[in-house]
Amino acid sequence: MTMSKSMKGQRVVVLGGAGFVGSHLCERLLDDGAAGVVAVDNYITGAEANVAHLRGRAGFELVKQDITEGLSVDGPVHYVFNMASPASPIDYAKLPLETMRVGSVGTENGLKLAEARGAVFLQASTSEVYGDPHVHPQREDYWGNVNPIGPRACYDEAKRYAEALTMVYARSYGVRTRIVRIFNTYGPRMRLNDGRVVPAFVGQALRGEDFTVFGEGTQTRSFCYVRDLVDGLVRLALSDVIEPVNIGNPREMTMLEFAEAVRAAAGGGGRIVHKPLPKDDPKQRQPDITRARQLLGWEPRVPLEEGLRETIAWFRSVAGRGPTP
Repeated sequence: MTMSKSMKGQRVVVLGGAGFVGSHLCERLLDDGAAGVVAVDNYITGAEANVAHLRGRAGFELVKQDITEGLSVDGPVHYVFNMASPASPIDYAKLPLETMRVGSVGTENGLKLAEARGAVFLQASTSEVYGDPHVHPQREDYWGNVNPIGPRACYDEAKRYAEALTMVYARSYGVRTRIVRIFNTYGPRMRLNDGRVVPAFVGQALRGEDFTVFGEGTQTRSFCYVRDLVDGLVRLALSDVIEPVNIGNPREMTMLEFAEAVRAAAGGGGRIVHKPLPKDDPKQRQPDITRARQLLGWEPRVPLEEGLRETIAWFRSVAGRGPTP
């Protein structure tokens, strides 16, 4: 595998570009010298505030558009990154149909754009395609253990369908596709109330509240800082790797260990309070990143302690500005 080129001079469309990860990706692409970055978002879970600091930069465009209703982008397009989807349990519980539509109709509209312009299409998939895994750590050749009718199925199955659809366009229409399976990611611009464990614990720590842990707290997750994730996305897009690639941090932690890490980084927080484990909540989550290391030369660089400090500092900075985006 050879890294083909850089993003310098390329025009890139980022679907979901005003979201948490999408906004960091737009920033990285501009820093890398992209000639144009078109962020497309309908703000269903994203926010204009996430890219407000990019509005004055040369080549940046922000387009309000629902990609399930159609996708219209003028001019040349060299890369399409599909980051569009609700991505937290609270969001896709409130927006189940929207989640399924963006994973199906929205993904196909992105693929059609890539096909029409001869662009590379990168599909942001998720570790949730592995479900509650019987294989640990999770490798890309594991097909998963997903409940297709459970409360999380709207997200899990939408992403599995999106992967299948992406491969159909690669095999049948010759679209140059990439698939990334993203594991737990955290960093600035997460919404404090989005239901994911990092903003939940950070919010509780900053307010001096007890940490809410579901189940016994022995279930594990692996946390990747958003800057590392975005580096993996760009490396994958620039590669010629067609197979899915896990991007995540292989440092596995229990929820109890993670609560203590947040307490240490924030300098606050109460005791641990246990609540019932949600249905189909995965017991273990840890990426095998051998493929990313070997094919992309990628591995995470930011230690959890450093990433948490930056994340907590950001949440503190917005605390006085009203609701976090």
